[in-house]
Amino acid sequence: MSKLTHLDDTGAAHMVDVGAKAVTERRALAVATVTMQPETLRLIMEGGLPKGDVIAAARIAGIMAAKETSRLIPLCHPLPITSVKLDFAPLSDTSIGIEATVKVSGQTGVEMEALTAVSVAALTLYDMAKAVDKGMVIGDIRLLEKDGGKSGPWRAETC
Repeated sequence: MSKLTHLDDTGAAHMVDVGAKAVTERRALAVATVTMQPETLRLIMEGGLPKGDVIAAARIAGIMAAKETSRLIPLCHPLPITSVKLDFAPLSDTSIGIEATVKVSGQTGVEMEALTAVSVAALTLYDMAKAVDKGMVIGDIRLLEKDGGKSGPWRAETC
């Protein structure tokens, strides 16, 4: 089993020193799902909710969240993110999928930034639509892919 990198030899938490690592192009793709009533999804996709364009607000929230990840997640390094892209698409008549792709030229990866982006985008979607559907469920948040760095590419096994 691998050693946890955020724990020192005594078991104390610490920020990993990435100073000696090479700067490489890195990318991460994360996803989330929000499940809701069919009418809620229809209103979201048609822009018919009282708070306005839910997808636009969630996209901006996800981008902002990716950029602020180091302020939200302890021990994450602040990164000079070069790109954040969020996509939203219905997966069925009751669910919407959210994808975030985050890129950086840096010494550490952007997996946490991609995961934070989809999480906050999903929370924003919930907030914008909760007036019509408080029973929405946020789930299936996970990393699908990462590229770059010493460990190279990684792809999640399909479920």
